[in-house]
Amino acid sequence: MAEPALPPRPSLLSPRLWPMWLALAAMCAGARLSWGLQRRLGALIGAFALRAAGTRRRAAQINLKLCFPEKSEAEREVLLRESFRDLGIGFFEFARAWWGGVEPMRRTVRIEGLELLDDVRAAGRGVLMVSGHFMTLEMCGRLMCDRLPLAGMYRKHRNPVMEWAVKRGRLRYAAAMFTNEEIRPAMRHLKQGGFLWYAPDQDMRGKDTVFAPFFGVPAATITATHQFARLAGCAVVPFFHRREGADYILRVGAPLPDFPSSDATADSARVNAQIEAMVRQAPSQYLWIHRRFKRRPAGMVSPYKKPEE
Repeated sequence: MAEPALPPRPSLLSPRLWPMWLALAAMCAGARLSWGLQRRLGALIGAFALRAAGTRRRAAQINLKLCFPEKSEAEREVLLRESFRDLGIGFFEFARAWWGGVEPMRRTVRIEGLELLDDVRAAGRGVLMVSGHFMTLEMCGRLMCDRLPLAGMYRKHRNPVMEWAVKRGRLRYAAAMFTNEEIRPAMRHLKQGGFLWYAPDQDMRGKDTVFAPFFGVPAATITATHQFARLAGCAVVPFFHRREGADYILRVGAPLPDFPSSDATADSARVNAQIEAMVRQAPSQYLWIHRRFKRRPAGMVSPYKKPEE
């Protein structure tokens, strides 16, 4: 496989890009702080964001209420605060993964289940490693790249500076990066026996979506996992990752049996169930600020709609 090309750097001369360049400079500086200081600062940033991010805080509150109806309001408020704390720490995890060093993490990381991929690799099949949008995804993706030639798939950013930073940062360690518009190159990567990290747990607003349960709530779910497995003949493998204190646990599950089936909706529900199980193990580290349930089946109102709207 050819070495992935680095993207050209956007111009420094356009004033409209200066705010993002300043944010990127802060991110690069933050990447070089000690891990202990990053965790403390991240907790402070998360506490500030909890108070300042009104719309996103409300979305997270609604998501937690929908997904954990069995919890009391007080329990959900504790989880909300913990999720924003992990959101703040996640900022530094992203920064360190892209621009810093990960030696402290390499000393304590635990990776489980790689042996479950032996038969798939021996057969020369590609592997679609399905995960969710956890705040640890960037750090754990980099740590997994120490063991596997892992490529990634992501949604292209509108801001050219952010797009450049994301791709340049990830190509420091990933085998390749594909936008969600680069389906054919991603498919080719899988057909050649490659590994591809993919998170299908957000509403992509594409046409190839179905409503499948996520925590028992109908969620617009992209069918790409089913389509990749059907067209590329790849194995679909759950990939869970979490932080425990200052340590990281990466767990590779067994390939999903009898996947894909002939039913894209049933397959999407199976994938959602896998991601739900991951979330239940580390709920505070999941990205709750995304409005996962905005699109609803016919006749159902968005839970994020304010009463006066």
